[in-house]
Amino acid sequence: MNRNLWLLAGLQGLFLTNNVTFIAINGLVGLALAPYAWMATLPVMGYVVGGAVFTGVVARTQARLGRKRSFQMGLAVAIASALLCAFAAVTRNFWLLCFGTVVSGFYAANASLYRFASAELAAPAAREKAVSLVMAGGLLGAIVGPNLAAMTRNVSAVPFAGAYVALAGVALLAFAVLAFIEFPPVPVKQAGDPGGRPLTEIMRQPIFVVAAMSGALGFGVMNLLMAATPLAMQQCGLPFSDAALVLEWHVIGMFAPGFFTGHLIKRFGALPIMGVGVALNFACIAIALSGVDLHQFLAALFLLGVGWNFLFTGSTTLSLSAYAPEERDRAQGALNFFVFATLAVSSLASGVLVTTQGWTLLNYGSLVPVVVTAAALVWLALRARNARPATA
Repeated sequence: MNRNLWLLAGLQGLFLTNNVTFIAINGLVGLALAPYAWMATLPVMGYVVGGAVFTGVVARTQARLGRKRSFQMGLAVAIASALLCAFAAVTRNFWLLCFGTVVSGFYAANASLYRFASAELAAPAAREKAVSLVMAGGLLGAIVGPNLAAMTRNVSAVPFAGAYVALAGVALLAFAVLAFIEFPPVPVKQAGDPGGRPLTEIMRQPIFVVAAMSGALGFGVMNLLMAATPLAMQQCGLPFSDAALVLEWHVIGMFAPGFFTGHLIKRFGALPIMGVGVALNFACIAIALSGVDLHQFLAALFLLGVGWNFLFTGSTTLSLSAYAPEERDRAQGALNFFVFATLAVSSLASGVLVTTQGWTLLNYGSLVPVVVTAAALVWLALRARNARPATA
């Protein structure tokens, strides 16, 4: 655990401040500007569609220019896109708002690699703890994001326009933090250096399949319920201050466990901890289906956050053993693409389902990916257990 890791954790926190604020306000701003109510979460969807679209570009940028230069480019885009969204809100231009969130996906595609970069800043024996620590940096976003949205909601005549401007300031602060982080130099490729396996071969490995599936579906379920929560609470007559409180505790649940998740994975292994994450997702859905009072939203979303942390940190750690260093950029780009593609689907589905079918049906629908994730984990665990006698 070194200075670079702590600074990278801070960078993760500032990214999550952006991310959580976007989630908290984009659906509500979209609902105010959209031609039809079911289109309310299109700006949320635009953010993750942009992330999926730019994963390949970011992978090439990271390979050619290195971590730091690519991260700086992402922050420059974060500033520009936040100001563009503010202008869209002021001019009441729904489609410009959607475009601005798509552009901001370039920042998301870059910042989603912070967790992989953490493994390169620590000794090999401490990779699990490094990933977990940087993920814990998101706790800053849990506290700052919802409160930033609430405090800046009415600073201008246009609701939430000030929040977008504030996010540009958050990105500027991240620039300052990034200046003090030292990443390993970009390796100079020599003739005859191994290029690694083709991506198709890497992706056929069972461990990669399960890591990609659990990471993507775990994130998808979390986003499906989180993106719909402010809309569902508004439909239930609860004020935005309550929605901000629920999102704050949700994101605390997402990142506070990062201070010990790495230790748990080191001791018990990635698959058991991911299994606990699946169990917490089931508990979240059960509580959400029990009622629509504030305490039920609060408890369900908190458990959803903790479950996501166990699943996503575990899947990230699991994926590290699926590729060699020279295969890093293509493998990590593929993992992020699956996450963002799933998020795009879940973002649109959350708005459509919660505004047309309601909160209850949305939760029943989320059981499907949770069951699929559980089955994938059991399959890999059984495969690993059956393989042990053959290798003894």
